[in-house]
Amino acid sequence: MSVPTKSDRVAVNGVEIYYEIHGQGSPLVMLHGGVNPSDFFGAPLAAMAESHQVIAIHMRGHGLSSDASAPWSTEQMADDVDALLEKIGFENVDVMGWSLGGGVALQTAIRHPERVGKLIVIGMNVKSSGNYPEVLTAFKEMPAMAPAIGAQLAESPLAELYPDADWEAIMRKTGEMNQGEFDWSADVKNIKAPTLLIFADADMMYPEHIAEMYRLFGGGTRDARYDGALRPTVNQLAIIPGTTHYDMVQKGLKPVTDFAKAFLAQ
Repeated sequence: MSVPTKSDRVAVNGVEIYYEIHGQGSPLVMLHGGVNPSDFFGAPLAAMAESHQVIAIHMRGHGLSSDASAPWSTEQMADDVDALLEKIGFENVDVMGWSLGGGVALQTAIRHPERVGKLIVIGMNVKSSGNYPEVLTAFKEMPAMAPAIGAQLAESPLAELYPDADWEAIMRKTGEMNQGEFDWSADVKNIKAPTLLIFADADMMYPEHIAEMYRLFGGGTRDARYDGALRPTVNQLAIIPGTTHYDMVQKGLKPVTDFAKAFLAQ
């Protein structure tokens, strides 16, 4: 477990965003998945802090950050990230996000391109139809199930980690922000930051969508030749075998962090 060298809550966009800084080296923002920041801010954070100065950010309404009455969106959370970095004095950073954090990372690169050096997106789709139907159904049903799920989480070990979290609101807003259709393809295609895409081999989206995403970043268009001289893009794709969307950063910890470190070092 990594010990932070600094932690604080900063007022931005009507909420207070909590962050921690770990390690030394080039700055790397890490953005957690939905509901539970500790999944990403345990062993994955410690591994990345071996070679980077990690800024671990709790998104609004999550972990130790506060919330507002407004609905959530990845766009708003990306604006929160940008505003926080401005206030704490980081002009340009690499950004690494998993699941919800991957969506916020993408939107940060889309909405605030000057802020992002390199981009690592783990287990995130860029259009709603990329996800399997059962995933879309789970999000659709989540707001109605929020009271029951929230009550269970309030009795779980997570409640000790994040004693001020409103678990019912977290589940309701998570479901609400994933209602309806979206397609970021046109904006994603214009991202200039060198990007590494990482997925589980049994992720929450169709394999065809993973290939589609890589093509948006210029990959998968031609043979690279035996020496790689004709590789069509600097952007990269990794598939972690034997993992799912939900256990990838734990079960696949070493390949995920090794691939991320190697990419950032290039």
